[in-house]
Amino acid sequence: MMHVDLPALIEAYGYPATFAGALFEGETVLTLAGLAVHRGHLSFPLLWIIAACAATLGDAVYFAIGRRYGATVLSRWPTFKPAIDRVHRLIDRMPALSVIAVRFLYGMRIAGPVVIGSSNLSWPRYLALNITGSLLWSACWIGAGYALGAAAEQALGNLAKIERELFFGVLIFGVIVVVAIRLHARAVAKRSSMDAPGPNVNIR
Repeated sequence: MMHVDLPALIEAYGYPATFAGALFEGETVLTLAGLAVHRGHLSFPLLWIIAACAATLGDAVYFAIGRRYGATVLSRWPTFKPAIDRVHRLIDRMPALSVIAVRFLYGMRIAGPVVIGSSNLSWPRYLALNITGSLLWSACWIGAGYALGAAAEQALGNLAKIERELFFGVLIFGVIVVVAIRLHARAVAKRSSMDAPGPNVNIR
């Protein structure tokens, strides 16, 4: 079996992988990054800045798509319809807070900013809230990974001998959770489309 130098791989690719993961729904990637911080392979302050910048950029792009195309692009994502409806209700109740809150609601990372972009929220106000949300979201998930490492070390002792297994275990668990949530979202969307009175139902 080929030996994999996991610490060297993490130190070489951990920061760009974190940036790429944070552009999308990167909770698993940030958790692994936090675990790497606990193991001493990556720097928390640098990771935090990288993840927050990527998250801010990604959501700003989705916001711009919503601002430009609005309901037209949303109507092409039937899988996201339940999430879109939830975001609309959240915006109606708390328009400013929705920018921050939507980032923490899994499955809304893409649909959320697009829906918010189709609202009347101004660009300057959105960017300020988006940056705040990105900083909070990044810190929470990196912190969760660090806490996981600390808990594992307390329960299992020195993690040096099982470091690779621990990282791969967290990765596999994260992939399973993501797949399960996506399958559930598709099932809900399918039921919603079957219950709809007709093909020309408005998203809102």
